[in-house]
Order: sequence, then structure tokens, then C-alpha cells
Amino acid sequence: MIKRLIKADKKLVLKFCVSLFLTVFLAFMFVGLRSYAASTVDTTTTETVSETAEAANSGSTETTSGSTTGGSQNANSSGYLDTPGQNVGSNPGASVLEQVIGVDASRPLEIIILMTLIALLPSLLIMMTCFARIVIVLGFLRSAMQTQNTPPNMVLTGLALFLTIFIMAPVFKEINEIAYEPYVNEQIDTKEAFERASVPLRKFMLKQTSNDDLEFFVELSKTPIPEGGMTDEFKENDLPFTVVVPSFMISELKRAFQMGFMIFLPFLIIDIVVGSTLMSMGMMMLPPAMISMPFKILVFVLADGWNLMIGSLVTSYNL
Repeated sequence: MIKRLIKADKKLVLKFCVSLFLTVFLAFMFVGLRSYAASTVDTTTTETVSETAEAANSGSTETTSGSTTGGSQNANSSGYLDTPGQNVGSNPGASVLEQVIGVDASRPLEIIILMTLIALLPSLLIMMTCFARIVIVLGFLRSAMQTQNTPPNMVLTGLALFLTIFIMAPVFKEINEIAYEPYVNEQIDTKEAFERASVPLRKFMLKQTSNDDLEFFVELSKTPIPEGGMTDEFKENDLPFTVVVPSFMISELKRAFQMGFMIFLPFLIIDIVVGSTLMSMGMMMLPPAMISMPFKILVFVLADGWNLMIGSLVTSYNL
């Protein structure tokens, strides 16, 4: 059975093995960090207790010598220090991760949630942010200019990623203020943190989603609509994410293809002019794409195409 699976799809088996190895590695790393933190706390506690005992012994010795010399100071009858106790190592299970990202490694549920979010992060980035529209439009631009693999995929993906961070910065800032910081400060629990974090994302997605797409998925999911219709309050509070996310994705794809059509038009005109010129000159064996590509690059550079493209993408979200 395993041999047949490997022969059928080697890439799938390889991805599964890599994912399994990363999961086991992260689990061992978390356990090691936890044990290291616990041992550090124990060592600090032992040193502090020994220092306190030494101070108590020295204090009792001084008190005894003072009483034998006839001094006016009265020794404590119990022989212990009158200083209040110190709280050392109040949370021995605390880990380095709690200090860095606010996740306590002594709680297995938080580790599972963290690893799940890390695994789903690419999908969340594509489905719930502006990344999909940007990367599709940049792909249309490269196809319209017929520059093949220039710019390369890594450059386009990196540019789309940082543009996504730039556009989504207000949303991420609001999530940090109302959800992440209270959760790290232990003011709210995990469930309430997720509920608070979903509010800014829901508002962003609903603002970019057309009513037709939203009504389409509401009908498909058979979600009950109140008598007053799909009001803004109903969209923000009662619509589930299973309806909002696919509606947002369809709207993003529509706008991306519309922008791609507008990008193709000027380059298509250049192709028509170059093709008709070559036909009139009798150069039918010369590929028109070879001649038109330099003119496309020249027109794109002279028109300051990158600024126009980035500006159109950013302003299309009306933030």
C-alpha cells in the first residue's frame, strides 16, 4: 500500500514527511524550552533560599553577641528574621515563549492552537487579506508585457506580501490593541481574543465584498435573513465566517480580473500596431512578440507604470 502511494504521488508523501518532521521538531523544542525555564527557576529559588538562610544565621549570631555584652537591643525569641518573605519563582511553569509571544508552554492547548495557526497562516493570508488581488494583478501585468519569468515569482510574491502588510496595517493595529495585548496581559481568555480579533477582519472583508456575491452565498448556505433585510448590523454580527470569507474571495477575484483586463488593453494595442506594421512590410516570418516586447517595456517605464500600478492597487481598497 505504501509503495503504491509513493509511486502514485511522491510529492504528496514528501510534503507529509516534511510536515511530520517539523511538527515533531517543534514539539521537542517547546518541551526543551519548558524544562530549561523550569530548571533556571529552580536554581534561582535554591540560591535565594540559601542566601536568606545565611542572612538569618548571621542576624541571630549578632543578636546573641549583643545580649551577652549587655547591650540594650532585644533579640528575637524565635531566632528568625522579622523581614517579610519574598515570592521567588511564583510561576515555575512559565516559559521563554510566554515572554516572547505570550504563549505559555506549560499549557498544551495553547501550543496546539499556536501550531495550528502557523500551519494555516498561508491560507489565512490568501483568503482573508488583499494578497490574492495583488498577486493576481501583478501576474496579469507580467503576462501582458510578455516578459516570461521577469520579474520572477519570488519578486512578485514578496512585493504582494509587503503591499498586503502596508494595506492591512490599520486592521492589524486594531487587532493588536483590542485582542492581542489584552490576551497577553491575561485580561481576556483565548475564546474572547479570537472573537475580538475577528471583528476588524470581518469589517474589512465586508467593505470589499459586493452585495451580489454576499447574497449569492447567503442563498447557497440557506442562512435565515431577518425581515428588515441584510442590514449592516446583520452583516457584522450575524453572518458566519463560512459565508463572509468565500464571498470576499469571489469579489477579490472579480476585481482582479477586471483590473487585468484594463492592464491588457494598452499592451494589446501595441501588439496590433506592431503586427500590422510587420504584415505591411512583408515580414511575416518575424514573430511580432519579439518586436513588441521592447516597446511595451519602454511605454511602461515612460508612463511610470510601477507607481501607477501600486497606486491603483492601494486606492482600490478605499481604506
